[in-house]
Amino acid sequence: MITVLSKIFIKNSDGLTKNQLLQSYGTLCCVVGIVLNAVLFALKYFAGVLSGSIAITADAFNNLSDAGSSVITLVGLKLAGKKPDPNHPFGHGRVEYLSGLAVSVIIVVVGVQLFLASVDEIKNPSDIDTSVISFVILIFSILVKGYMFYYNRQIGKKINSSGMKATAIDCLGDVAATFVVLVSTVIAYFTDFHADGYCGILVSLFIIYAGIVSARDTVSPLLGSPPEKEFVDSVEEIVMSYDKIIGIHDLVVHDYGPGRVMVSLHAEVDGKNDIFELHDVIDNAEHRLSKELGCIAVIHMDPIETDNENVTAAKETAERAVKQTDESITIHDFRIVPGKTHTNLIFDIVVPYTVKLSDDELKNTISRQIKNEKENYFAVINIDRPYV
Repeated sequence: MITVLSKIFIKNSDGLTKNQLLQSYGTLCCVVGIVLNAVLFALKYFAGVLSGSIAITADAFNNLSDAGSSVITLVGLKLAGKKPDPNHPFGHGRVEYLSGLAVSVIIVVVGVQLFLASVDEIKNPSDIDTSVISFVILIFSILVKGYMFYYNRQIGKKINSSGMKATAIDCLGDVAATFVVLVSTVIAYFTDFHADGYCGILVSLFIIYAGIVSARDTVSPLLGSPPEKEFVDSVEEIVMSYDKIIGIHDLVVHDYGPGRVMVSLHAEVDGKNDIFELHDVIDNAEHRLSKELGCIAVIHMDPIETDNENVTAAKETAERAVKQTDESITIHDFRIVPGKTHTNLIFDIVVPYTVKLSDDELKNTISRQIKNEKENYFAVINIDRPYV
């Protein structure tokens, strides 16, 4: 179905940028997801009322929460296309996160209410009407969610979208939840054991967990979460594809919502090359990042010496000292200032948050190791933290 719909509604997909593909396929999958989850909610709610099963009713609201999540994602995609204005120069994309947080709270509240209803069902069990229609609806739901897992995973791979891959995993979880409800219905059909309340608790806990995870995923970007690894890898691959660029550092990604991403980084270039030629390379890299990744890119050019033996030897000394302190620390922006009595080694180090040493301990340890190797070297160290 998705393949047919994509051929109808997405024209010339081969000529679209990654961001345009994400918008097009994301919108299509959201609409299909809303429709399918709404249908499943209506059918399961009907089956829950008909049978009196709290587990089936809880599973119905699980599908309703999925439909709500798809609505929020769709709204976010639409807001991403809304033009910035004087009061919101970075656009309105973060409204998606705020709306998503509201939906997450509602999901948790619904889950708690269903949990309490399930506990009451255990204390005061009621007879369940295990009609054939309930079995048919639950099996139909498992098949539909299995199909949703398949198409979200396939399209997620096609456009390299971690969001769609996550949706696929969520669909797989829904299959498991509905299967539990189906098992409880089968138990009720063949035995006198009232498993409905217990299965209702399992499903309600699944809903509460999904709401908490959803809230975490919507709050995290507002607080400044790191970008996806695939995005960082794409930035590095594009920038480093230019021969004149030797290395990059200080990569920072600002996320203002879907389609509103700003990227800044420092690109190392040979200081002996023509400044105008280097500037042209940097411009081309910025334009390519903007076109292929749908972001606003700003690249700062860092000229470095590549054929100075004294600088190379001093840098190797500094790198050895850094690696002896901690293998995960990297070095950049290295330069030397030679003097009559000593030589200043000035450089930045990027220290991961996993490193337990304090800034002063790091500086003292590295400086001491450099001096041990060459006494007239004096280290001037600036400490950075990774933003990706």
